[in-house]
Amino acid sequence: MVGVSEVAYPDSLLSEGEHVVAHKHPHFKMLVFPVFVLLVTVVAGVWLAMRAGELEPPWDMVATIAVASVGGILVIWLVLTPFVRWRTTHFVVTTDRVIVREGVIRRTGIDIPMQRIHSVRFEHGLVDRIFGCGTLIIESASDEPLTFDDIPQVERMHTYIYRQVNDNPYDDHQPRDEHDDAGHEPGRQERYGRA
Repeated sequence: MVGVSEVAYPDSLLSEGEHVVAHKHPHFKMLVFPVFVLLVTVVAGVWLAMRAGELEPPWDMVATIAVASVGGILVIWLVLTPFVRWRTTHFVVTTDRVIVREGVIRRTGIDIPMQRIHSVRFEHGLVDRIFGCGTLIIESASDEPLTFDDIPQVERMHTYIYRQVNDNPYDDHQPRDEHDDAGHEPGRQERYGRA
């Protein structure tokens, strides 16, 4: 079953029989500040370049080059770098594991097998709810909880992981072994062993 996906995750990185359920980049919220910086840098750069043109030669050229250099450094550092970091960060839920990959030059990755996940929960405040994202917390065997921020559609991702952990793609509340072969939930006496 293929769920929410933005860009196909390479099949060569998946195990045999493993399928992608959901694949996301961090929420675009993390790009709001870089876009704001870009706009401010362009407006300030144009204004300063026009002011530099009023200077006496050769200072007009020196000032223009200085403005362009500082503007270029700011754009690379505060705009291009966060964009590349956003684009190269992947949060993937497959039928077998949760995969997180990030980085360009220094690449890091985490793989959490579904059978090692004990619990999964999400948190999102008012701002996150407005943007439709949140924080996903995954607790696995013998490890500290792993926290992933700015996950888009965090409730849906939570549900995808829950379903894979409980091996039941149709039910958010009952693991598959609590249903009989016909898909019915056992009666209360049957479930709790009452006579």
